Amino acid sequence: MSTKVLHLIGAEVGEGASDGGCKWGAAALREQGIAQVLANTGRNVTWGDNVTAQALQANTRLEAIEVFSQQLAQSVEKALRHGHQPLVVGGDHSCAVGTWSAVAESLRPSGGLGLIWIDAHLDAHTPETSDSQAPHGMPLASLLGHGSVGMTHLYGWGGKLQAANVVVIGARSYEAPEKALLERLGVRVMFMEEVLERGFAACFEEARTIVKANTAGWGITFDLDGLDPLDAPGTGTPVETGIRLADALPVLAGCSHDPDFVAMELTEYNPLRDFGGRTAQAAMQLVCSVLAPDSQALAMAA
Repeated sequence: MSTKVLHLIGAEVGEGASDGGCKWGAAALREQGIAQVLANTGRNVTWGDNVTAQALQANTRLEAIEVFSQQLAQSVEKALRHGHQPLVVGGDHSCAVGTWSAVAESLRPSGGLGLIWIDAHLDAHTPETSDSQAPHGMPLASLLGHGSVGMTHLYGWGGKLQAANVVVIGARSYEAPEKALLERLGVRVMFMEEVLERGFAACFEEARTIVKANTAGWGITFDLDGLDPLDAPGTGTPVETGIRLADALPVLAGCSHDPDFVAMELTEYNPLRDFGGRTAQAAMQLVCSVLAPDSQALAMAA
């Protein structure tokens, strides 16, 4: 099991989304006790930096995210350098650029990064293909090396993810250019139809096998809109017929026991839309399932 310090980092960013309410997601989850809930599972938990996007210092939303990505990457890199296991709490999904660029940089001497991307969307637009120009629809493309230089080339190099080392699970809302890019690159996408047909457990196990092969470490980025809105309504862009929380929790349990598991990211929690706190509860159950040191995780998160 993981004995590393679990290092929480708040990614306070909503500038990448059309609905910016998720900027307050990290602060809301902190106030609701996410660190204590994780500590109750037996992990040694610490809050690190809260990294906050500053939209007024940039001419465009994309420029704001480019600056923010560098700042978040520095914070994640620092945690990794101290031997900690980062949990980045967002924030819109543009934060993935900073999070996983830092992880890829830290793994680079040993090998590549494997990543399971759980999301209702493909997040594979570039500035040339995006009608909305919302950067939270671009992070996967950016990590694969496609997009603005400020997003693709943190640390001076592009292609933080290789197509063979990433799997998307749960996509059901996307545009043709995103799908075309991922198909051209050869990224394995398990659309929601496949998840419903095969079951989340079978899909996740296949994904884990893919991302662990030929990589030096792997992680999970979990966009809460990957879940069904019945379980997680408090996101900026909910999409019907998603992954059910009850299906996900037992499958995700104990991922951090794997010595090659390096980090987790939780994104798109919008407390302004979370009436009754159902989504916050789902978020805490998810992170406890993945990150708890023993089989008590689910009971303690419930």
